[in-house]
Amino acid sequence: MGEATKDNLLASARSSVFKESETLEGKCQKIEGYDFNKGVDYRELLKSMVSTGFQASNLGDAIEVINQMLDWKLSDECPAEDCSEVEGDPTFRASVRCKVFLGFTSNLVSSGVRDTIRYLVQHHMVDVVVTTAGGIEEDLIKCLAPTYKGDFSLPGAALRSQGLNRIGNLLVPNDNYCKFEDWIIPIFDKMLEEQASKNVLWTPSKVISRLGKEINDESSYLYWAYKNNIPVFCPGLTDGSLGDMLYFHSYRNPGLVIDIVQDIRNMNGESVHAGLRKTGMIILGGGLPKHHICNANMMRNGADYAVFINTAQEFDGSDSGARPDEAISWGKIRGSAKTVKVHCDATIAFPLLVAETFARKRIIGQRPGLE
Repeated sequence: MGEATKDNLLASARSSVFKESETLEGKCQKIEGYDFNKGVDYRELLKSMVSTGFQASNLGDAIEVINQMLDWKLSDECPAEDCSEVEGDPTFRASVRCKVFLGFTSNLVSSGVRDTIRYLVQHHMVDVVVTTAGGIEEDLIKCLAPTYKGDFSLPGAALRSQGLNRIGNLLVPNDNYCKFEDWIIPIFDKMLEEQASKNVLWTPSKVISRLGKEINDESSYLYWAYKNNIPVFCPGLTDGSLGDMLYFHSYRNPGLVIDIVQDIRNMNGESVHAGLRKTGMIILGGGLPKHHICNANMMRNGADYAVFINTAQEFDGSDSGARPDEAISWGKIRGSAKTVKVHCDATIAFPLLVAETFARKRIIGQRPGLE
């Protein structure tokens, strides 16, 4: 091979390897992590997430989206030409805020994230809650008896012989459910009596509100939902210990009816009747809570903000793993919406996210209406 041919091959290889770049300067954020030479400043550490890369950046983006969700007010938008006198009033427009839907799976209530959820509901920072049956019963049961830390590797057969139930690396004694039964069955008896004597139509959300009232415990997010008149929806109310209790009660004292149709009207109404308000979704985990919130927002042509935090993948076609863009195709999220999915265990991501959004705004009194 001649020298000229070698030079040509080398030049071709170099041009392939060192292809000229388009400039990113001024177009993209530079990747930089937190410098611990500055000391330990947790707020600055969280702020640095957005420029760290990978899921840290997604968490940083989620913080920004939720802050935008909480900061939005109708006065940010230009009034429509044909708006009413009330809708055009500056004071009214400044008072109209984004409606926040919070969804989560039961395992997060089993975990310490329950206390973060309770904080948000206690201070009326969210407007609508959706969870599973476990997300209801675990909150109530924790008022009666504690859940304990165990280990992921504890053998199931040995735990069964000890009357212990494992949720990941958490342990729940069977006795907790016995206490739950002793507490809830008399309440079902009262509800059945009111159904017969006062013609009360029970729905899952009405049942949940009643249970929040009856538990009367400030550690319970359901108690605060009852106190603050925040609806908690659970269309799968029978899929858990609550269903077991309803099953047993149906034999002891039959006749209690729970109407799910009225609740789908109520849930969809939370979206449809949001009116001039934008809507935002914060959804921890997947499954029923994720779809129920997204589907309700489809009734208003989609939510304006969406933050998903879960570890599910999209390759199997599950709704749990679907990214926000898939929901846009269904009209559940608007095409113009601010969205992000954080692929992370919510027990890690959610408390950090709340610290830099809801909690910080409450501490500095930035958002009116947060009690």
